[in-house]
Amino acid sequence: MDERIGTTDAEWGLIGPLLPPERGRGCRPAGDNRPFFDGMTWMTRMGAQWRHLPPDYGKWNSVFRRYRRWVELGIFDALLETLSELAGRNRSADMIDSMILRAHHCAAGIKKELVRPRRSDAPAAASPPSCTPAATRGDCDSASS
Repeated sequence: MDERIGTTDAEWGLIGPLLPPERGRGCRPAGDNRPFFDGMTWMTRMGAQWRHLPPDYGKWNSVFRRYRRWVELGIFDALLETLSELAGRNRSADMIDSMILRAHHCAAGIKKELVRPRRSDAPAAASPPSCTPAATRGDCDSASS
């Protein structure tokens, strides 16, 4: 990995205090939020599966669980709102361009209600019989007869 995707020290100075402090689970101490946040940023920029997260950002499952916790708590919405207020922006005009969003590969399939009907057997019935061993005698004209 040539270039690490993450936040600069100046950016982290703004974002870090806005994130919730994590408590350790069981006997393990909580890790710093920065590598987890940088891992989430990497996932957003690359669009990869969580299992492909480079080990530089920590264990993929730990980053994913913290990400899910923050989504459920509304941390990212609050972070965007706070950063918008600090920048003095009006968020009412924000929008997402659908060209940059990536769907999961399973989303590319057709819905079951929209499945096309199968082709009819009429063209197959109209075609001449094939000369294969499975064809019955008399259906195929041989060159020797």
